[in-house]
Amino acid sequence: MSLYIPSRYENPLPDVESTERAIKQVKDMFQNNLSAQLALLRVTAPIAVMKNTGLNDDLNGTEQAVTFPVKSVGGATAEVVHSLAKWKRLKLAQMGTVAGRGIYTDMNALRPEEDADNIHSIYVDQWDWEQVISPEQRTVAFLKQTVRRIYESIKVTENKLYVEFPQLQPQLPEQIHFIHAEELLQLYPVLSPKERENEITRRYKAVFIIGIGGLLSNGKSHDGRAADYDDWSTPNEDGYFGLNGDILLWNPVLESAFEVSSMGIRVDAEALSRQLALRGEEHKAELMFHKMLLNGELPLTVGGGIGQSRLCMFLLRKAHIGEIQSSIWSEQMREECEKAGIHLA
Repeated sequence: MSLYIPSRYENPLPDVESTERAIKQVKDMFQNNLSAQLALLRVTAPIAVMKNTGLNDDLNGTEQAVTFPVKSVGGATAEVVHSLAKWKRLKLAQMGTVAGRGIYTDMNALRPEEDADNIHSIYVDQWDWEQVISPEQRTVAFLKQTVRRIYESIKVTENKLYVEFPQLQPQLPEQIHFIHAEELLQLYPVLSPKERENEITRRYKAVFIIGIGGLLSNGKSHDGRAADYDDWSTPNEDGYFGLNGDILLWNPVLESAFEVSSMGIRVDAEALSRQLALRGEEHKAELMFHKMLLNGELPLTVGGGIGQSRLCMFLLRKAHIGEIQSSIWSEQMREECEKAGIHLA
């Protein structure tokens, strides 16, 4: 989306101090709720990983990581992380974490090629989380159970925030609606993926779209996913493909579907081999992370990322992510936002 200025934007927290207090409350409450729901231990995250290890995420395969030489290791190249989807599995293996328990971390990333708008910034902050699972839990039913727990964490945070800030009235529905990307395509066959998201989320207010990354019946994927973290190709018990998806909430300020989380059951060795072949990326099987996974040295997991600034923006009814986080914005964007009463940090 390009910059969107709401026609009648009324900022419920117009002063900087109240906004900063509310941001802290959201972050403190949500991570406590999430860790309790999924039995997660907080760990410290890296800001960079070594290049050519396979640990950094390729996202859609087109983004370029920020790189720099590291003097202490002979000038070898490191990359600022895009996210920690794969690093977390390595960490869980090192910790010897058992099924049913996991980790979460504050992940900070740089994505300098991002097109800045209301919800996108070159700076990305999210709670990256990962939980060890058993082979029997690699099902859509378990995926849905996990999504419901995350959604409950969001709802509890929204309700507690209302106690401190009565102007922020709860608006989320009791239940989150599940739909597969193929079902969504059949429901709205002439619409684009983003238009389909808007229609289904406007209707149900909270939606989880299953099966992001694999090809649908129209020969296209709903959205891009790398081949080496989420499992988007395994047949599931619902008769479709994929064990991953996105959490979308209806944002009344922006009048659009609003993604707050991308998550899923991660690839096992079989799914990794299949998805690398589907993408023509078999050469990645020689990278450190991929070798470990193919050799059975990493645990089976479910995991994802939940946008910190995104969630704060949604719960505090802000029109621009720059009202939550400090980042880099063009002068034109700053001027347009200022005229509308949207004050960017």
